[in-house]
Amino acid sequence: MKRHIAMAALLSGCLSVSATAREPLRRESSSGLPGDSSLVVRLSNIVVDSLRTDEYKALLKEEIEASMRLEPGVRTLYAVSDKKRPHEVTILEIYADEAAYRNHLATPHFQKYKRETLDMVRSLRLLDVDALVPELKIK
Repeated sequence: MKRHIAMAALLSGCLSVSATAREPLRRESSSGLPGDSSLVVRLSNIVVDSLRTDEYKALLKEEIEASMRLEPGVRTLYAVSDKKRPHEVTILEIYADEAAYRNHLATPHFQKYKRETLDMVRSLRLLDVDALVPELKIK
């Protein structure tokens, strides 16, 4: 229960946009100097074809489970859907650093997910955000 509350708080509280999805990710340390290793945090807002929601969610579950199991740089991938509009999905993505994020994009399981869901996704909005409590431990 504590994990769900922490995730909900993080999802609702970390919408400080820091970069567009196509720009290189740049993070600064608390000292303000670039180059320190820091988390990459992203929200993916996805609208799926409402007739294919279950199929999409099964592929997403497979991809998340593989990422969490196989990629040490993936801190968490936590997906939720709107209760009233289950075809609207938000994913909280947390990576150890930019290299872990870039590695994730190149993995076979992520490439499979992208390929097999491409025609299901009606819109995709990626937001790079700042964690407001970056020291929060995610199990």
